[in-house]
Formats: sequence, C-alpha cells, structure tokens
Amino acid sequence: MLPYPFKTAETNGAYRLDKPVTAAEILRMANYLAKQKLKKGASLSSPETCSSELKTLQQEREHEVFGVIFLDQQHRIIRVEEIFRGTINAAAVILFHNHPSGMPQPSESDRAITKTIMQTLQLIDVRVLDHLIVGTEGFTSFAKQGLL
Repeated sequence: MLPYPFKTAETNGAYRLDKPVTAAEILRMANYLAKQKLKKGASLSSPETCSSELKTLQQEREHEVFGVIFLDQQHRIIRVEEIFRGTINAAAVILFHNHPSGMPQPSESDRAITKTIMQTLQLIDVRVLDHLIVGTEGFTSFAKQGLL
C-alpha cells in the first residue's frame, strides 16, 4: 500500500496525486519506493541502481551508518542490515549462531569461519571476545574452550 496521498497511476511505475504534497510526504514516498527496491528477493543489477536506492534511504541521516546487503547466489536480496551507527566502531564483538540439530559442538567449518572473521575484524581493530553456539542441548563458548 502506498503512503497517502500517492496513488498508483495507469502506467506501470507511475504515481499520481490528488492534492498538493509537502516535501516530507515526497521524501516519505521516495523512502518507501527505495525500500521496495531493496526488499527480500529483489535483484541488484548494477552498482548505480543499488547506490541510488541507498542514497535515497540514507539522505536524511544525521549520523554515519554502516550496513550490509546480504545476497543469494543469483544476487537477489536476502536482507538489508545496518551493522552499526556513528563514526566510532565497536571495540569488540561476540559472535553467535545456532545449531538446529540441538548439539552445540563446533564443527571444523565453525572454527574456520571464526578464524576468518577474527582476522578480518583485526583489520579495523575490533576484538572477538567469544563465539557462542547455542542448541537445545546447551551451548558452547569458544572463549571458555580456548578456541579463540
């Protein structure tokens, strides 16, 4: 549903108005349309398309935002996530993930990804304090097991 007072026109991708609108309403419509283009399942075809939508969404921000667009194998959006706000990054992080099997023992893949993430975060001076694996049978702490 489009934000009031915008209505879909007969031409695909066009909109009409029944009354004068404020700048705030135009910005709200622009943000709505940008979010629609960056929703789950949308395909990002070029840096220009992606940056145009991000520019629209970020133009009113008064603070710096760092985010990630997660994509599948066909470069369709899985999720758009803000990682942090402001110019000061986190000094440390705690990683976590679940094991649907219920057993929280770390696999070789878990160990490898943790090592890669730690090495990557060292580049921006962020320490990994722990990596927790949770399952119905309990949890595992990489820090407590000396795996960090």
